[in-house]
Amino acid sequence: FCKMSNIKLSVIIVNYNTRELLRKCLRSVFVSETNFDYEVLVSDNDSADGSTAMIKRDFPQVRLLENHANLGFSKGNNVALRQASGKYLLLLNSDTEVAANTFNVSIGYLESHKEVGILGGKVLLPDGRLDVACRRKFPNPWNSFLRLFGLKKFSDYNIVSPVDAETEVDAVMGAYLLIRRETLDKIGLLDEAFFMYGEDLDWCWRAKVAGYKVIYYPRAEIIHFKYGSSQAIPFRTIRAAHQAMLIFYKKHYAPRYLWLFNQLIYLGIWVRMYLVLVVNLFRKKKTVH
Repeated sequence: FCKMSNIKLSVIIVNYNTRELLRKCLRSVFVSETNFDYEVLVSDNDSADGSTAMIKRDFPQVRLLENHANLGFSKGNNVALRQASGKYLLLLNSDTEVAANTFNVSIGYLESHKEVGILGGKVLLPDGRLDVACRRKFPNPWNSFLRLFGLKKFSDYNIVSPVDAETEVDAVMGAYLLIRRETLDKIGLLDEAFFMYGEDLDWCWRAKVAGYKVIYYPRAEIIHFKYGSSQAIPFRTIRAAHQAMLIFYKKHYAPRYLWLFNQLIYLGIWVRMYLVLVVNLFRKKKTVH
């Protein structure tokens, strides 16, 4: 993946039918205060809402990559990662807005901390609350069991250090995930077995195995409107989320445990999926988790 370029940052956005959210996202990107050259690539997964026409008309400086199918999050990002020229590569959700100085402080941090392979920022929901998924431990059988049975306060999955404290974590979220090219060269592209969800956890796992730190850096701040694409297809989204759990477990945990224990885990994941589906029958606002 080595490229020679003066571009410091490649901003990569996968879009699927989120035209108005994408418009806001791109506006926030292009008014950012940056002291370096950057590029913006949008990998569009065959949107049918006029997204590509909007980009061509309103943001001609964007490198638009038009996919002819909904490739999902991992494959859609990989299309752009192969084309990107930057020393640093940012995965940015289309349903986000970045603060004016977010790019500058993020790149500044990585420039002075060579041991950090992946950086995530403070991700805020529209009401100002922290999106707790932006700084996590890896899911494992125990913390997942506690969350499944409503005992979240005993689970260490979500990290509870002060919101404004720089923290080394297991994983950050793909809504704002900044990786240095050196790390990408070492660990490879996103695993395309993940259609959506789980690919960020897997990438962070591989980065840590390769010897890099993963850092939550709160000075880099974004707003996440959340479920921009996924709300349009709730059943498919719920299924993809649970398939991601299964893929992640089989890849990183199953070899450690006995066959019977693994079968119980797989059963638990599918039971959970059907419980979420049932819950959504009675909810106006659909939920994945």
